[in-house]
Amino acid sequence: MHETLAIKAENLGRVYKIRGAKKGEAPQRIALADVNLEVPRGEFFGLLGPNGAGKTTLIKILVTLLAPTNGQAFVAGYDVAKQPEAVRPHINMVSGGESSGYGLLTVRENLWMFGQFYGLDHKTTLRRVDDLLEIIGLKDRANTKTSDLSTGLRQKMNIVRGFITNPQIIFLDEPTLGLDVGASREVRGFVRNWIGEQTNRTMLLTTHYMAEAEELCDRVAIINAGQLLACDSPANLKRRLQREAIFQLDISPLHNGALGALNQVSGVRSVTHTATDGKSELDLVLEADSALSGVISALTDHGAHILNLQKREPTLEDVFVDLVGLSIAEAERETR
Repeated sequence: MHETLAIKAENLGRVYKIRGAKKGEAPQRIALADVNLEVPRGEFFGLLGPNGAGKTTLIKILVTLLAPTNGQAFVAGYDVAKQPEAVRPHINMVSGGESSGYGLLTVRENLWMFGQFYGLDHKTTLRRVDDLLEIIGLKDRANTKTSDLSTGLRQKMNIVRGFITNPQIIFLDEPTLGLDVGASREVRGFVRNWIGEQTNRTMLLTTHYMAEAEELCDRVAIINAGQLLACDSPANLKRRLQREAIFQLDISPLHNGALGALNQVSGVRSVTHTATDGKSELDLVLEADSALSGVISALTDHGAHILNLQKREPTLEDVFVDLVGLSIAEAERETR
């Protein structure tokens, strides 16, 4: 692998066999399909997609927890399947929603224990634990039992655990999952500062939060149903839609096949619909502004009343819809 690459995947695939599959049911599920990916050293890279898209499977392969069915992956220059022991000293991983540690131990005791598991010496472990607890805002809870921490504070402790080894490459799998707005903001600020401190640090973040990927990542790969659909900077991904016109409409609740009629209007690229608080919200990607008149006519013909209409700039959500034909929320519902 080229020395400037932290991560490289070549035609990487993973297939899960389904035990007890009944007659007529698929005997296997494709979690990853021929994924090709290169992440240079020093990059904050994002993997964006719905739950069930294959993000966690990819990370588990890259951190040597899962073997690929086909293809190869290299991390820190080593083959993850053939040289897992060589990969592990260079990496660490944090997953959102995990409950690591022992509830009877304090925060500092848990983190010291993990430091020993990682092979750090006693003094180095205590110094890094105290430094990281202060940076992430947990110093006042260092002597609190883990069982007494809130979900947000436990996840902050998990963040410290992941960074205590000062890894060259860190994998963050939905690190803000289940956190409130304030805790999510603090975690994002921490990881952004961490990667900015040294140019050789690399981070791979999986998320289904569009704003998180857009705020943090140098480049983003969009994944769905195990396939990488696009990979570029957030700005360039959105630029592909700047020739289209994007509108957001609040209307009275849709009925009588109105949504199907909108998809048939000339110039409509995609429509996503959300029902909320007695009204319907539509996000429309149109080939040009001129297509809006057909949209309004179709809505009027089906008895819908327009409550609000505004044109807006494209987002990563719009890019995902353009590639997949569904919003991330809709794609998640289809995988359940």
